[in-house]
Amino acid sequence: MSAESSIPETRVLAIASHVVHGYVGNTMATFILQALGCEASAINTVHYSNHTAYKQVKGRKTPAEEIMELYEGLKQSFLNDFDVLLSGYMPSAEAVQAVGKIGRDLRLNAAGKPGSFFWVLDPVMGDQGRCYVPEDEIPQYKALLREADLILPNQFEAELLSDTKITSLTTLATAMQALHRTYQIPHIIITSLRMSASGTISPSTTTNPTHLTIIGSTARRDLSPRLFRLDIPAYPLFFSGTGDMFAALTVPRLREAAASAGLLGTPAWRSPDDVPAADLPLARAVERVLESMQAVLGATAAYAARAVEVLEAAEGRAGLGGGADDDDDSAARRRHLALMKASEVRVVQNARHLLLGPEREGEPPRVKFRAEEVRVEGFDGRAGEPKPDELGVVNLGVGARKGEGEGAVLVGRPGS
Repeated sequence: MSAESSIPETRVLAIASHVVHGYVGNTMATFILQALGCEASAINTVHYSNHTAYKQVKGRKTPAEEIMELYEGLKQSFLNDFDVLLSGYMPSAEAVQAVGKIGRDLRLNAAGKPGSFFWVLDPVMGDQGRCYVPEDEIPQYKALLREADLILPNQFEAELLSDTKITSLTTLATAMQALHRTYQIPHIIITSLRMSASGTISPSTTTNPTHLTIIGSTARRDLSPRLFRLDIPAYPLFFSGTGDMFAALTVPRLREAAASAGLLGTPAWRSPDDVPAADLPLARAVERVLESMQAVLGATAAYAARAVEVLEAAEGRAGLGGGADDDDDSAARRRHLALMKASEVRVVQNARHLLLGPEREGEPPRVKFRAEEVRVEGFDGRAGEPKPDELGVVNLGVGARKGEGEGAVLVGRPGS
């Protein structure tokens, strides 16, 4: 870890998939967390030889009972004193339920110590208009949303969870507000949108975009969204594990930003309402996440391009593609496998890009992607602070989540 690091000491329980070869799920997350100085403990929800985009895989899914058994093993030895839960791919509805039990237990452990436990939930369900988990997982994920502090859906997953088709800035803000208010989620990042400069949003089924937009929000007291956006170039290459990379980087970077803002003792690390969207700790964290990701993916894309050149030269020398159908099928299969291997994210070889030193006043910015506030009429929080009812009780709209260490109401008006 860089000697300049300002990331607080952090114990993370990561519950996600695992592969023997490559970097997705916990294979990606544990390396990144450890590289940034976090203590990472992993419970694996699947044990596969490689990621599924290879179109052939060996291994097994972890039964929900085993997930719980492993957690109980930690608990019986008092090893469950985690600051953060990072949850990713779940192979079954029962596994989602098991992770919910673990998350609630960890939050109960932190009761009375606001901000001492934070849950980052990546609701891995599908992409590009297609679910790749059993449909009975969707209601189970919805049941978990109220428990989480930050969720990381992509565009398709955000549409599923909010029951809102995202086609414009207005429908985007509607979806974000629905998630904030229906489930009282403090923080949301939609990790990939196909959005134009004017705010037109392409369907989640769109392929080969030239750029991607990341949208984030930290809710105000009235649970209206504070929206910010960042735009990044998209690489013309299929990567697996980028969502896991984003999630893993977000944990230490958000904790770093929350510490800098003095929010680690605040429930859900939520910023006061007067903090502009582009200055939120969540926005600062995403800037640094994307700086690392773009550098690592850029290096991976360059490596893959060279590998493709070598592959095509070898195919040309062998005269592939002109034989019998069986030979053509075999050649196409080998080519696909070679391309998947070449495009594995080269996070280990480019670990230096994970270690961004803290920015200092008077120095040039260390990130090139900056958050910008997104203004949408009707979603600017103008409802004002909550008003007391006839009994003098103010409903804050926060703190009602199970096990959270703050009340849901104040008697009289909130203090200034």
